[in-house]
Amino acid sequence: MTTPEDIPNYGPRLKVSELDHSRPHDLAVSLNEESAMALAHELGIEAARKVRLEGRLAPVGRRDWRFEGTLGATVVQPCVVTLAPVTTRIDEPVERTWIEGLTPTTAEESETPQDVAQEPLGPVIDIGALLAEAVALALPLYPRADDAELGDAVFTEPGKDAIRDEDLKPFAGLASLRDKLAQKDDESDESNS
Repeated sequence: MTTPEDIPNYGPRLKVSELDHSRPHDLAVSLNEESAMALAHELGIEAARKVRLEGRLAPVGRRDWRFEGTLGATVVQPCVVTLAPVTTRIDEPVERTWIEGLTPTTAEESETPQDVAQEPLGPVIDIGALLAEAVALALPLYPRADDAELGDAVFTEPGKDAIRDEDLKPFAGLASLRDKLAQKDDESDESNS
């Protein structure tokens, strides 16, 4: 069983009961090298550096809270073609609203939640969890090195001619036929004149 002590701490966990609801709170969280590497390991990437989340946590209404800020990070992932390391700089806006009494949407109720930037307000606002989630969502899905190229895909059974990508383009043959017919029509128009 996972306990709160087992969950990596990437930032402050603010007790809602101790927050001053009469003013906004400026926040800045920078991960040290050890925490950044722990986050990289958790996300299944090679490295994370210069991970920083900064912004403002402000009261909304009588009990709710809203965070608006910016995430900055440098991440290293393997190239999807060559597996060479690809370094990407991330600079993304981050917004989240914690709403008292909000019922979380389950997968059975909806395939896509109406607003992913809202979540139920509990006794704690976990800024570290927000940072980790923001990094995970901002990662490039298919990182690719600048010089990475996909070669031609060649599939065949032994003893047969290979099928190449060009062979699988059925409309290329139709375009050629269209051009031949158009040329034939032009020639017959010229001979009739």
